[in-house]
Amino acid sequence: MKAMDDMALLRDYAANNSETAFAELVSRRVGFVYSAALRQVRDPHLAGEITQAVFIILAQKVGRMSEKTILTGWFFRTTRFAALAQMRADAKRSLRTAIVQKELQMQTENSSPAADEIWNRMSPMLDEALAALGEKDRQGVLLRFFENKSLAEVGNALGTDEDTARKRVSRAVEKLHRYFAKRGVTSTTATIVEKISANSVQAVPVALTKSVIAVAIAKGAAASISTLTLVKGTLKIMTWIKSKTALAIGMSILLAGGTMSVTVAEIGKHSIDNSWQAPFCSPEIRNRILPEVRIVPTKFPTYLGWVGWVSNNDMKAWGMGATVSNMIEVAYFGRPARTIFPPALPQDRYDFIANLQTASMESLRKEIEKKFGLVGNFEMRKAAVLLLKVKRPNAPGLKPATGSKSSSESKMGEDINFNQPLSSLAGQIEPDFQIPIIDQTGLSGSFDFDLKWKQPDWQNPNLEGLKNALLNQLGLELVPTNMPIEMLVVEKAK
Repeated sequence: MKAMDDMALLRDYAANNSETAFAELVSRRVGFVYSAALRQVRDPHLAGEITQAVFIILAQKVGRMSEKTILTGWFFRTTRFAALAQMRADAKRSLRTAIVQKELQMQTENSSPAADEIWNRMSPMLDEALAALGEKDRQGVLLRFFENKSLAEVGNALGTDEDTARKRVSRAVEKLHRYFAKRGVTSTTATIVEKISANSVQAVPVALTKSVIAVAIAKGAAASISTLTLVKGTLKIMTWIKSKTALAIGMSILLAGGTMSVTVAEIGKHSIDNSWQAPFCSPEIRNRILPEVRIVPTKFPTYLGWVGWVSNNDMKAWGMGATVSNMIEVAYFGRPARTIFPPALPQDRYDFIANLQTASMESLRKEIEKKFGLVGNFEMRKAAVLLLKVKRPNAPGLKPATGSKSSSESKMGEDINFNQPLSSLAGQIEPDFQIPIIDQTGLSGSFDFDLKWKQPDWQNPNLEGLKNALLNQLGLELVPTNMPIEMLVVEKAK
């Protein structure tokens, strides 16, 4: 008997409430969703919650889905929206913490860093790169390399023939190649295809698959409060995206109707608004500001602060009293201890904003290059590092995570963490030591820990006190060594 395709399973569930059909669909697709979520949030627990939210939404929307829906594309978009909703929920964290989370290594990676160096560098950017493609280009890549469909099957799904599908996929892969090349990932199109095909969909914990099936079939009735909150946030983003599309269509009609001069006048009137230049840029203020990228002399020479937030598929940022090095670290998601600057950087301070609908950080990099003649590239460099290792197993302060909520907070002399991997701790204490810290504890999973030490002030870290706290409370030590790591190298534009 021929196995039912995915849409047939979905129709069976919609028409007959067949739990068997829905469970089979989840089993087929859960790896795709979980892997995409994990690439974006870099946390296995949060990826599990996102996966549950996506399938709850599928169960809720199944009766309203078109027969022409390509499920692979639907899962990609909905997972991306859910990841954005999750990151919005965590937006209270500082930009430093957001950068650390963005750079966390996947907990499921088992092969050596050298063997998978290209994939490790591609992976955090893959979903953003796919989102930058046109809809049909993205569908073609997803079907061909994430689902291993033949070109004939890709063409059939896209409503075209095999030869057209081949050309479309080839062009899309070349776009991905250019995207990664601009961000320092030097490779060939063949290698990109090989890495995506081999690594894009990973194994999913059996318990998660069972949990997803149970909560999705119940349409969220058995889900945790945090998962239901995530579902609500994801649906809000999906609705917002639709409304923004409708607004764009309305604006096109407005311009075509001969009212362009009025619209341009309105835009011109608001474009000189500098309300974003304030010590605190609230979400309400940010929502009123027109999209732009600007770097201007600061109004606040004694103030230093910035925030980052995620909106509409892109990281955006705003800052007051920032140095050039501050802006470079924001634009490139760099970390001070892992950045090599050229001598004699400009010492003036600036206010900046980058809040475009897409590619805000890329545009901020271009503005930095234009204004200061500086560009950054990620390179492997041998450097002095500290390895975070286990010295005393089963220390009392390091406890396996018990709750579903994931949070991290840094205070003076205290780092409070719930449901966090130890790589997160390495990122939190790295600015204190001003040297790269690499997690080599070998401890997988997430932990709860409240690390405390005596700290007189922010400017003078008590490094010995912090080391003693790591050892006595968490059973961890820092071992100095030299090894090649990825560094952001900033230099004069050529």
